Amino acid sequence: QVQLVESGGGSVQAGGSLRLSCAASGYTRSDNTMGWFRQAAGKERERVAFIYPGEMRTYYAASVKDRFTISQDNAQNTVYLQMNSLKPEDTAMYYCVAGRWSAVVVAGTPPSWGPGPQVPVPS
Repeated sequence: QVQLVESGGGSVQAGGSLRLSCAASGYTRSDNTMGWFRQAAGKERERVAFIYPGEMRTYYAASVKDRFTISQDNAQNTVYLQMNSLKPEDTAMYYCVAGRWSAVVVAGTPPSWGPGPQVPVPS
């Protein structure tokens, strides 16, 4: 069974930076995409960023492109989300996810979810 353990959430001032980590266990990392969804209060869940290790393929939502960077450490089965120039509208629960690219990115229905750290960005 896939387990996703997140760390790095917390409050940060607008314009600041924060890095989220997600460590995975229980599956073959090389076959699976990992990344983050987020959901703000009263809003729909949205894709944020994903990485597929086999081809170093990445996806970024338009709202975070050029501010967020996703990276990976295959030896540790861990992915990282470096978030820079944070804005109040980035405030959300950030959920680490894992699964096939087609499920995670295309369909938006990842089979595996982490519990999600809160990232508040006060205005």
